[in-house]
Amino acid sequence: MAKDVETAEASAGEFSAKDYHDPPPAPLIDFEELTKWSFYRALIAEFIATLLFLYVTVLTVIGYKVQTDPAKNLVDPDCGGVGILGIAWAFGGMIFILVYCTAGISGGHINPAVTFGLFLGRKVSLIRAIMYMVAQCLGAICGCGLVKAFQKHYYNHYGGGANTLADGFNKGTGLGAEIIGTFVLVYTVFSATDPKRNARDSHVPVLAPLPIGFAVFMVHLATIPITGTGINPARSFGAAVIYNQDKAWDDQWIFWVGPFIGAAIAAFYHQYILRAAAIKALGSFRSNA
Repeated sequence: MAKDVETAEASAGEFSAKDYHDPPPAPLIDFEELTKWSFYRALIAEFIATLLFLYVTVLTVIGYKVQTDPAKNLVDPDCGGVGILGIAWAFGGMIFILVYCTAGISGGHINPAVTFGLFLGRKVSLIRAIMYMVAQCLGAICGCGLVKAFQKHYYNHYGGGANTLADGFNKGTGLGAEIIGTFVLVYTVFSATDPKRNARDSHVPVLAPLPIGFAVFMVHLATIPITGTGINPARSFGAAVIYNQDKAWDDQWIFWVGPFIGAAIAAFYHQYILRAAAIKALGSFRSNA
């Protein structure tokens, strides 16, 4: 038995202790990207994905409000349409679908806060991050525009799916909800795409879009009653532009500041605490050996 242990130790020494490879950090500014078709293809993918995301989800929100309007009396009051659970599934399900479809093209961000977090983690360059955010916001505006074009009366009458702070909550509460909700999402993105996880847990078939979609679903369940759940500045901005009412614009800053702070905290926590701790532990193991 001792001989087997010695043999195993000797064999282990032949291999590197690090069984995964981190991709090199993205350059801060990479003008060469602007000359590549793959860059523009990724922008198109982000635009279309965000357009589809807003189209389906805002339609779901408006449909729920139409169904539950007492004046319409379209459904049994005990049923209440799809409910908050159905709305949360619409958002989480669409993220799962769209991240799965676009991950191999653009990374499947579909959210300026996710893009910002990945930029801070040195996963994308500054140029790509800015252009992604522009494409996402334009896609969100077009997605909400399609909803309004198809259902103008319902869109205007039932709030246009715009994010606003609910009555009874102060701005600090709304900001905190957006920070924590976005932290959960961006932390999940970093964890689900971590190359170390892919190496160590290769025997567990983890499909990255699935936990990301579930994170969006769970955050919506928690924060819909507070802010309607932003955690995505493009989603909030697109709805505010097309709905264009004072309340949506008055609260708009919450849906930019909160998600960006949450994304920054998640990036710092994962990249500089969790991963740094792993590096220190590896160094300590080597020194003790």
